[in-house]
Amino acid sequence: QVQLVESGGGLVQAGASLRLSCSASGRTFYAMGWFRQAPGKERESVAAINWNGRSTYYTDSVEGRFTISRDNAKSTIYLQMNSLNPEDTAVYYCAASTSTPFITAQAMGQSTRYDTWGQGTQVTVSS
Repeated sequence: QVQLVESGGGLVQAGASLRLSCSASGRTFYAMGWFRQAPGKERESVAAINWNGRSTYYTDSVEGRFTISRDNAKSTIYLQMNSLNPEDTAVYYCAASTSTPFITAQAMGQSTRYDTWGQGTQVTVSS
């Protein structure tokens, strides 16, 4: 069974940090990424990483604050989120591609590149 399970969300104050984890099982996953959706807004890309961790993508609003990484031995990716602000409040979804081993950094930010999604984890940042 192909599955992505996110964890690590929660309620924090502005300026705090959180680390999200996404554990994958059931298939070989190539590019993996994080997307988020705030109430009343469209889903947006946050960060992504290619299969070997050597290429990453970040949306402008998180560049320098968030860091994506992966541990293929554990089939897990992480999103270290620092200096959180209320605008980061959203449900964060993990996504993975099982079909495209080679992908450009820019393309990793496109939701259509992913065929497997997690159930999401809530991140709430209070001011």
